[in-house]
Amino acid sequence: MITIIAEKPSVARQISRVVGAMERKVGYYGGNGYCVTWAFGHLIQLAMPEAYGVTGFRRESLPIIPDVFQLVSRKDAKGKEDEGVKEQLRVIKNLFEHTEKIIVATDAGREGELIFRYLYQYLGCHVPFQRLWISSLTDKAIKEGLKNLKDGHDFDNLYLSAKARSEADWLVGINATQALTIAAGKGTYSLGRVQTPTLEMVCRRFLENRNFVPTPFWQMHFTTEGDGRAVKFQTADRWEDKADAEAVYQKLKSANSVTISKVECKEKTEEPPLLYDLTELQKDANIRYGFTAEQTLAIAQKLYEAKAITYPRTSSRYIPDDVYDEIPALLQSIESDEQWGGLAMTIEKPNRHSVDTSKVTDHHALMITGEKLQYPSNDDKKIYNMIVARMLEAFSEKCVKELTTVTVEMDGISFVAKGTVIQQQGWRFINNEGNDPDRLPNWKEGQMLPVTGWGLTEGKTKPVPIHTESTLLSEMESCGRGIDDEELAQAIKDCGIGTPATRAAIIETLINREYMIRLNKQLIPTEAIACQNRAG
Repeated sequence: MITIIAEKPSVARQISRVVGAMERKVGYYGGNGYCVTWAFGHLIQLAMPEAYGVTGFRRESLPIIPDVFQLVSRKDAKGKEDEGVKEQLRVIKNLFEHTEKIIVATDAGREGELIFRYLYQYLGCHVPFQRLWISSLTDKAIKEGLKNLKDGHDFDNLYLSAKARSEADWLVGINATQALTIAAGKGTYSLGRVQTPTLEMVCRRFLENRNFVPTPFWQMHFTTEGDGRAVKFQTADRWEDKADAEAVYQKLKSANSVTISKVECKEKTEEPPLLYDLTELQKDANIRYGFTAEQTLAIAQKLYEAKAITYPRTSSRYIPDDVYDEIPALLQSIESDEQWGGLAMTIEKPNRHSVDTSKVTDHHALMITGEKLQYPSNDDKKIYNMIVARMLEAFSEKCVKELTTVTVEMDGISFVAKGTVIQQQGWRFINNEGNDPDRLPNWKEGQMLPVTGWGLTEGKTKPVPIHTESTLLSEMESCGRGIDDEELAQAIKDCGIGTPATRAAIIETLINREYMIRLNKQLIPTEAIACQNRAG
């Protein structure tokens, strides 16, 4: 008998159907020489300090550093034994003890690997295991994955990475939380390896915004006419002194005409956007629909389990060559779609901008699978359509623009008007973008233009905006770029803090612990931060 273990019941059900194990048992499916069981996420976790003889928050107990970390079954919200977990562990233990081989079908990523390895270790199992490593849950992907199972120990480093992260979270979280709580003298204040620097980002941005003192400035402009419409020329420079600005304005405003001193045209090529990874999807969904990072992840996971999209917890925006070879067939699969079919048919030769095998991590970029989406909710359709639209953009032609800059010089002051002509709409056609909204008339150098009005406008410098989930996700992803220490910056280059799979949970943890709140789309720190600062 072969035992397959999935991460959750819904995935186990799909795999059992593919392998012909359709007889429902308590905690698993059986048949055709297979038993397909499941976990409920992390059934096993690291033991709390009580397991090492440390009770209560006492200064003399710190730091708490176990020689060997102990594993325990997951507890409920009150810290008691979870009967559902205990029962499923008994089922899995029995299957593992009577099987000749285990196929690991937990999510093909770092956390999925840890879920199985902790379970394997906790049960003291020594049965050989292989890995089902797939990027979608379509029948085709599952069948091909089962034909090409990988040696389980090929993923030992992935497991060790997950184990190190888990233990680092424990060491920092347990010790820092107890230390701060003891210093505060009352209440409980939680700190964490990732949540604390994330909270610092939110607080720093909030204080920068609130403490910002705007500086006034002045700019001059004039309007003229061309091709039957008004065109505005504005000074390239700003005046910080109002008196200086008004003096220049009084001198120039009597002019009834101006002469074009320079017309410059440049061609600009815009490659299509890369395919989505999870973080980019979460950022765009927050901007477009106000979805939280957690909402977007939950919907994407639902679409994945419905076979509609590929593995969502990906950090890559690229695909390998073998996946690119399947793109024409994938585009053809949506040609009958009322919304996207016509657009899909315009792509004759898919663009290779998102193709780079060397930049594919555990999983390639997010795409649809070609499976029809069954009974989607409105929110499901929004996320699914975002992924379809981005995929069509990514494989469309580049956009080519002609950028025109027209300059007028008056007494050493430059006035500029800029316009754009779309020469090839390319990928912007997918969302109907780029229709020459600011085309300039066909003006020539030396041409005289009538002035229809002058103006002097006061403006003020603006603060950096308070973080939204979209901007916070961006900073979490790229925070290493702002570190002065070269060695530290290199250590987290291109990975930032957290992972695409965990950043949503980090944000929710900070909100649930009342360290910050959502106000409209903004993330606002709470008074609990002031309490922490006083305790520190």
